Amino acid sequence: MAPIQKKTSRKHIVNHGLTERQKLRRIVESFPNVSVLVMADLIADEFISGEIARVSREAPVLILKHRERTLIPGGGANAVMNLAALGVTALPVGMVGDDEAGRALIQIFRKNKISVSGISKLKGHVTTTKTRVLAYTAHSSRQQVVRIDRECNQLSDTHPTLVELVESAREYVPAADAVLLSDYGYGAVSPRLFNFVRAKGLLGNTPVTLDSRYRMLEFEGVTAATPNEGEVEQALQVSIGTDHDKLFQAGASLLKQMKLESLVITRGGDGMVAFEKKRAPVEIPIHGHNQVVDVTGAGDTVIATFTAALAAGADTASAAKLANYAGGIVVMKRGTATVSRAELLAALED
Repeated sequence: MAPIQKKTSRKHIVNHGLTERQKLRRIVESFPNVSVLVMADLIADEFISGEIARVSREAPVLILKHRERTLIPGGGANAVMNLAALGVTALPVGMVGDDEAGRALIQIFRKNKISVSGISKLKGHVTTTKTRVLAYTAHSSRQQVVRIDRECNQLSDTHPTLVELVESAREYVPAADAVLLSDYGYGAVSPRLFNFVRAKGLLGNTPVTLDSRYRMLEFEGVTAATPNEGEVEQALQVSIGTDHDKLFQAGASLLKQMKLESLVITRGGDGMVAFEKKRAPVEIPIHGHNQVVDVTGAGDTVIATFTAALAAGADTASAAKLANYAGGIVVMKRGTATVSRAELLAALED
């Protein structure tokens, strides 16, 4: 790995006399000055599109004429791409297989000037790939008809490749203004591996954000988390529904159990709620309208924007508002997508 430049101490945004829009704009404009270490499960999202030709005689299924195939970064790799699109220096740490999907992810990162020094290529390992088959007619939009997941084999926490990931993360830490943990359950970022990275106070006061699909409560030493409402319900074994009191109680419970400084619970068409210690929850309505086109990867966009803002010195509410803007933009795009810094600035002017 190439030598990592030492970061300067994180500065808080000075907002005296600024309107809220000016304050948010200043945060976004500072994104090119920050770096984020991303410990992530790197996933490839494959989209196969076909035009509906007819119904098969062999079985009651559609026959599609193949029209297009694309492979783009998904999961934690999508969070990395969103950071890069916002102008942030993303420092990804993860692993891919020595296969077509793994090579494609590395090539895309390089094309976008994202460092690949922290990515381990494991021979014989399958890069987790989620294949979505989309069907359409000449007069209709594309609709997903099936998804096929090709998943990697789990490695033990003592596997040499995982030891490499810990070493790579520790080398990136001095350059990072924030750390983003994108845990999809495939082993590249586990509570145990993160504990090795943060051992002996190596992270100091660097903010750490978490997006964990299945084991949010197992992570220690995290500053903030951005779960969706379903993940909160699963973690706490509660049912929230439309009950605001239960939502606020769940948020307060997570803050306490995980010892977080802040928490953002995303609620789809109902926007999000930002929680912070010793402050009242802040409800943030969805940006734009609720006629969503595609929610694929929206959570990656939210945590990327939220983390970038915290790295730039934003407070929780401001970081959450920017994440909400970004989330509202990305769900109007088809497939796994990103939000650029220019798009986010334009939304602030709208």
